[in-house]
Amino acid sequence: MANYRYQVRTASGALQTGVLASDSVATAATVLRNQGLHVLSLSPTAGGVDGEGFLQRIKDLNGGNPTQKNVLDFTTQLAVMIRAGINLRAALDGIAEQTAHPKFKKIITQIKTDVEGGKQLSDALAKYPKLFGPLYVNMVRASEMAGNFSKMLERIAGYIGQQIETRKMVVGAAIYPTVIGVFAVAVTVFLLAFVLPKFYAVFEGKEDVLPWATKFLMSLSKFMVAQWPFLLGGIVVLAGAGYAFTRTELGAFWVDRLKLSVPLIRTMFRALYISRSLQTMGQLVNAGVPLLDTLAITGDISGNQLYKGMWRRVYTAVKQGKKICTPLQKDNMLPRAVTQMISAGEESGKLGEVLDEISAYYAKQLKDAIKAVTGMIEPVMILLMGTVVGFIAMAIILPIFKMSQIVK
Repeated sequence: MANYRYQVRTASGALQTGVLASDSVATAATVLRNQGLHVLSLSPTAGGVDGEGFLQRIKDLNGGNPTQKNVLDFTTQLAVMIRAGINLRAALDGIAEQTAHPKFKKIITQIKTDVEGGKQLSDALAKYPKLFGPLYVNMVRASEMAGNFSKMLERIAGYIGQQIETRKMVVGAAIYPTVIGVFAVAVTVFLLAFVLPKFYAVFEGKEDVLPWATKFLMSLSKFMVAQWPFLLGGIVVLAGAGYAFTRTELGAFWVDRLKLSVPLIRTMFRALYISRSLQTMGQLVNAGVPLLDTLAITGDISGNQLYKGMWRRVYTAVKQGKKICTPLQKDNMLPRAVTQMISAGEESGKLGEVLDEISAYYAKQLKDAIKAVTGMIEPVMILLMGTVVGFIAMAIILPIFKMSQIVK
């Protein structure tokens, strides 16, 4: 059980505050209402000893900017409190009171102030587009008109949770090869810069009997040792220039094109973009967001310039009065079967349900693709690292054996 601090109004109009032990916010709200009280606010109490509070404050100071995890927690809590019968202002006040992240707490407080000033919640959220994107704002706006606020918040929370989980899977798949690659480069540099120079005196004057691999590595080692400041500076400049290029529209386009072209990873990224696009589109369609707005938001959230261009073409076609499937049939970004199912959903009036089913299927495809990519990359990276280190080792050892045979 947890303790919840409440503020209620009695039948006579008097305000009361206190602490109630309960299994959940919803149960606590039910208990108070059964006592004939009108719940104004209800939030978990902040526990912990002074030392824990100090550590929490230190953590908050280094918390950085709010993340989607903060948004997920906010959305989930707001959905529960609204469903429990707590009004929006009191719910926002309660969430702000128990939010540990200082910046996010200020944002929630400002949202509450805007709502108290007469703004719609969707308009208050739209002031923070980095946290509450167009999908979030439009779904909240649709729920404000339809009157299903708590259910829509639960739908949004489910969507955000799935997107966070998907991002974790993709990042996790990239961590292992990155670590192995960095380790391989570090070992190679160490051997060339610190190990091979110790053999200079052994190999000096015997260049005629040295294999070409040893000559090549010795030349490369001497160059690295003599020119390391320039090499390091060049690597930094190239890395900075490459990063800056990827931030441009052209650079982002080529990176996104590369993701869909490399045989080992293209299946994974294709499943990612299809799943994300269709899940976003399905959520917006089911929420009652206008179709043109849905298509524009879907393109922005797709995460790939090529898929964004495809959804822009669909947007233009629908604006001209055509069906969604018409431009998709001329495009190869979606499988033919997916286009046919979207067409069937349009014809039957069940587009939202069809999109949910397709996105769920490709979410499973994405998990399978990530497992396959991870399983394939592991032996490839180990083989590559072993080849490089083995080549350097043999280039050092073979000439020693050869010279020992000549001496005999």
